[in-house]
Amino acid sequence: MITSPMPALARILALAWLAAWLSAAPLTLDQVLDQVFAVRPFPEVAISPDGLHLAWVGQDAGGELAIHLLGWRDAGAKPRVLGPGRAIEWSPDSSRILFLSDREDNRQLQLYTAPARGGSPRRLTRFSGYLSEPHWSPDGRRIALLVSPGGGGGPLEATTAETGVIQAAISNARLTVVDAESERVHEVSPAGLNVYEFDWSPSGQQFALTAAPGPADDNWYIAQLYTLSLDSGKLHSLLRPSFQIAVPRWSPDGRNIAFIGGLMSDEGFTGGDLYTLPAAGGEARGRTPGRKSSLTWFTWRTPGKFLFTERVDGGNAISTLDLETGTAETLWRGDEEAHAAGNFPNFSLAADGRTAAIVRQSWQQPPEVWAGEIGRWRQITRANRDLRPLWGEASSVRWSNEGFRLQGWLLFPRDYSPSQRYPMVVSVHGGPAGEARVHWPNTAYDMSVLSAAGYFVFFPNPRGSYGQGEAFTRANVKDFGGGDLRDILAGVDYIVKTLPVDDARIGLTGWSYGGFMTMFGVTQTRRFRAAVAGAGIANWQSYYGQNSIDQWLIPYFGASVYDDPAVYAKSSPITFIKNVKTPTLVLVGERDGECPAPQSYEFWHALRTLGVPTQLVVYPGEGHMFRDPEHQRDVVRRAAEWFNRYLK
Repeated sequence: MITSPMPALARILALAWLAAWLSAAPLTLDQVLDQVFAVRPFPEVAISPDGLHLAWVGQDAGGELAIHLLGWRDAGAKPRVLGPGRAIEWSPDSSRILFLSDREDNRQLQLYTAPARGGSPRRLTRFSGYLSEPHWSPDGRRIALLVSPGGGGGPLEATTAETGVIQAAISNARLTVVDAESERVHEVSPAGLNVYEFDWSPSGQQFALTAAPGPADDNWYIAQLYTLSLDSGKLHSLLRPSFQIAVPRWSPDGRNIAFIGGLMSDEGFTGGDLYTLPAAGGEARGRTPGRKSSLTWFTWRTPGKFLFTERVDGGNAISTLDLETGTAETLWRGDEEAHAAGNFPNFSLAADGRTAAIVRQSWQQPPEVWAGEIGRWRQITRANRDLRPLWGEASSVRWSNEGFRLQGWLLFPRDYSPSQRYPMVVSVHGGPAGEARVHWPNTAYDMSVLSAAGYFVFFPNPRGSYGQGEAFTRANVKDFGGGDLRDILAGVDYIVKTLPVDDARIGLTGWSYGGFMTMFGVTQTRRFRAAVAGAGIANWQSYYGQNSIDQWLIPYFGASVYDDPAVYAKSSPITFIKNVKTPTLVLVGERDGECPAPQSYEFWHALRTLGVPTQLVVYPGEGHMFRDPEHQRDVVRRAAEWFNRYLK
């Protein structure tokens, strides 16, 4: 059973001798990776409004992802498998579920509904293109979704190969409404606008939405908040914010619209403060100023009360906020994730505001579906009951630097003994507006597996991260690689003084922004004896003209590279490249649009010219997030071998 909070540092030290005494036979990296890849994931979960039924996406008997339905309060009930599908949502009366599936059209998603208790799924659409975000109308008679005729999937996916005359690829996602009975289709939003997120008004006659003209991936950073009439198609701009916005939600009385706003470096990785403004137009009002957390999702409980999920100090919480009194109450807090929107949702709330479903996991507990009253969930699935952690215990680490209170996670070596000295690898999260969080090791670039090979693994949350409020998230603006690197080094110092870490055997790694921090870090210090830079950024000046989402740079650097090249050069690893002595492995996807491969080429070329041990590996067909399991394994295997070569 998952326990919260995670074991304290003192408890880990107290158990150290017992762990050493019970040590198992040495593991190979492939054995550890086999277990990581053997986990049965639960990418989605949804509880019905009446709280009686669960739906989740998980593996079926053949190992394929499929939708499962369960009357979880019925004694002895068994899940019913609907077949392939995703983007699941219950109807307002809890009688049906809607979802997207390619069960009849190979690789082409279509919209389906299915009854909660028995009966076959019914296909509603014949679309061509990329479908996402299906949501029932308040009366359950219509379904709105986003349809992009030219495809989509977001900036994490591989870009298409480009030759000939190069033009900006624009394929706007249009808000489209489908009648659940007649199957009549109505395109509502204009063709020249890309819709990112939306919410039905309580009357079912309007929408609140975030949108911008295409290209979709780039212009999310400048999206505005709109209202849109279902019948007339009239579009009204409510807010043109100076920050990123997400999760637009209409109040139950129809008078106000709320959203999360803040400095967000990646679409779908939401974090910020809560805002409201009148639906008829007016000034946006911050409702959580100074709150030491980053909100990830919320819902209106009444016209004056919210329930929201938030990242807090390396963990998560579920809280309420009363607008009249300004009083906030935490219903649950734990060192695990809970959020219902964005790229990896794992939380769903019933209409009573108390009953919820959640996918829970930690370094010691693989993911499973749980349900019940918030904070008192009971386990529903046991798909991963045979898996055991092959890595060490985890502990939250806290330290201070330059007036900031910092937090991170430290994974101890498997079979830890305090009488032995160990190497350590520092793994920096992506973003920069992101967070190192508690999780069962996954198939992305995850250095947790090094714990099984006898390493400490340190996951810091320096300034610029989520979890301590918007001021903390903004603390690295115009200072990439400055204060955030000093925060990380201070954390390393604290750990070295506290635990048996060999200061001469410390490595540095990361993916995306963590890849940049790796490239930059080895130009600023010789503290690290080996490094692995995944999908990094070597030169912010050239990067500006190479990546597919350059709009994200303006809030961080204050201007375009053409208006202020010096601020970009100040944080570019290539500016200080002749300082590098650290052996560095460089990894990247061939078609990465977020952190293009030429950035890795530039860094590798410089190190090779300067005689620094280096190697570059470009993975064919991959984007920012690798999809091929063999490539995922190869990335971790190469990183582990690199660190073993230079740190062991």
